[in-house]
Amino acid sequence: MDEIETAWQSWASGLEPSKRAAAESLRARFEALGATDAAGRARSEIDEDRPELARFTLLRTLWHGAVDGWAAQGALDQVPAARRLLAAGADRGDLVLLARAVAYEAVFATVDELDEGGNVNAGGVDGGWLVLESGADGSPTGRRLSGLHEDLLTTDPSGRDGADLWQ
Repeated sequence: MDEIETAWQSWASGLEPSKRAAAESLRARFEALGATDAAGRARSEIDEDRPELARFTLLRTLWHGAVDGWAAQGALDQVPAARRLLAAGADRGDLVLLARAVAYEAVFATVDELDEGGNVNAGGVDGGWLVLESGADGSPTGRRLSGLHEDLLTTDPSGRDGADLWQ
């Protein structure tokens, strides 16, 4: 048994049975989704009452759709400027990399703004926003998804923490 597993077993053994079952289920879900540090994420959700699974799922969905979607067959061909660049001899791989990097930056800026909860530059606007986890029925659980920008890179489905975006 490695260090991580030993620490997990030690921690889980101190939980009441229902919490232990919830922790094991969360860990298994994180592992099935390919999350790094599945045990740590599950433990954080249980110990700190943080919506780690919702945070991970949202960020991973943004990677798959907004960032990695540009690598899909025909994605660039939907953009007239990209078609012109390809026709002029641009390298498709470089254009995909550019599109993915720009998409990542846009996603990062968006989740950073969501994390801020309001626009301090809006001048006189009373209001803001927050992102909440929802239950299976769609109703809010009251648990806030915060710090999204902090974990965006670590949810890269490739496991490379976005390293290939800046080649």
